[in-house]
Amino acid sequence: MHNTGADGTAADGGQPGADHAFLSLERELAVFLRRARASSGELAREVHPDLESAAYGLLLRLADAGAQRATELAAFFGVGKATMSRQLHTLEKLGLVAREPDPADGRAVLVRITDEGRTRFTRVRDARRARYARRLASWDRAEVAELARLLHRLNEGDEA
Repeated sequence: MHNTGADGTAADGGQPGADHAFLSLERELAVFLRRARASSGELAREVHPDLESAAYGLLLRLADAGAQRATELAAFFGVGKATMSRQLHTLEKLGLVAREPDPADGRAVLVRITDEGRTRFTRVRDARRARYARRLASWDRAEVAELARLLHRLNEGDEA
C-alpha cells in the first residue's frame, strides 16, 4: 500500500483523529481509479482507434445486458440524453452498434451491439481478462474471489 509520501512522512499528513483505515482505502481507491481511467482509454482504442474511453463501457453494457433504449443507457451511466446520443451516434458511425425498432413499442428504438462490435469488444475483453489473470497469478484463488466479493459489495452499495 502507499502509506508514506515521497519524503517518508505519513501520507495522511498526521491528521489528528484520522481513521487510518479509511485514509488508506481512499489512497488505494484513488490509485486504482486513476489507473482504471487510463486503462479504459487504452481498451477503447483497442476496440477502434476512434473510440472514446466512455464508449467502452457502453459496449460492455450492451454486450452484457442486451439491446436497450438510449434513455435506459443514459440512466444507467448517469449522463444526460444529449451525451448518450452523441456517444451512440459515434458508435453507430463506427459500425459497433445499431438501432432497431423496439418490438414492445413500435415508437421506441433499441440500441444493440453489432456482430462487428461484439467481435472487437470480445477480443479486447478477453485480452483484458488475460492481463488480470497474469497480474494476479501469484494470488490465491480465494483472495481473488474475496476481492471480487468485496468490490461487488462496494459497488452494490453505490447502486442502492
